[in-house]
Amino acid sequence: MDAPGLMGEVRFFQNRDSVTVSVNISGLTYSESGFFGFHIHEGISCTGKGFPNTGNHYDPTGNSHPRHKGDLPPLLKCNGGAYTTVLTDRFRVADIIGKTVVIHSMPDDFTTQPAGNAGTKIACGVIRRV
Repeated sequence: MDAPGLMGEVRFFQNRDSVTVSVNISGLTYSESGFFGFHIHEGISCTGKGFPNTGNHYDPTGNSHPRHKGDLPPLLKCNGGAYTTVLTDRFRVADIIGKTVVIHSMPDDFTTQPAGNAGTKIACGVIRRV
């Protein structure tokens, strides 16, 4: 499933010892809770129905969920949009260039293995240097 009206931008800013992740999304549709799972995935392509080429959550060190390097806080919908800024030390920007960022249809439960039972992938973008 994908959400054709969903669009936005995710930016990653490298700090000395952390990364600032800034998210601005519009066109979020129905979610019972209003929350959407949000992760960096190991894959390098958003092609295919349901984005199968995004692979699993990004984690080159083999941690379990929710300690994957690509596990991020969920997005909270407000009038069809979401804006959030997060500070993380789980990765460096250089580590994730070429990986994918994914929004899921349901919130991450931070428990279920291997990926938090966050539902289907509804949006995807490839992380590029700008």
